[in-house]
Amino acid sequence: MEAEITIKYENSNVANAIANAVSPDNFKTPKGLAVNTFCENSKVVTRIKCDGKFQTFISTIDDLLFCISVAEKSLQALKKSVL
Repeated sequence: MEAEITIKYENSNVANAIANAVSPDNFKTPKGLAVNTFCENSKVVTRIKCDGKFQTFISTIDDLLFCISVAEKSLQALKKSVL
C-alpha cells in the first residue's frame, strides 16, 4: 500500500516548519513501513509505503495528520504570542 499526502501552506517558511516538525517520523518506523516527509516550495509532501497490515497503514496516516495538526496549532499560537 502506498499513499502520498500533500498539504499546501501560505508560504515556504510555514511549510518548512511543519515538515521539520513531523520529519522525525521518517526515521522511527517499524519493519515494512516507510514514511518520508519533505518540504517542496510551499507544500509539505509525505509518502507512506506499508508492506504490513492495512490497520498499520491507516494508523500511520492518522498519526501523521494528527502530528501535522498539532504543529499547525503550535505555529498559530506562536504567531499570536508574537503579535
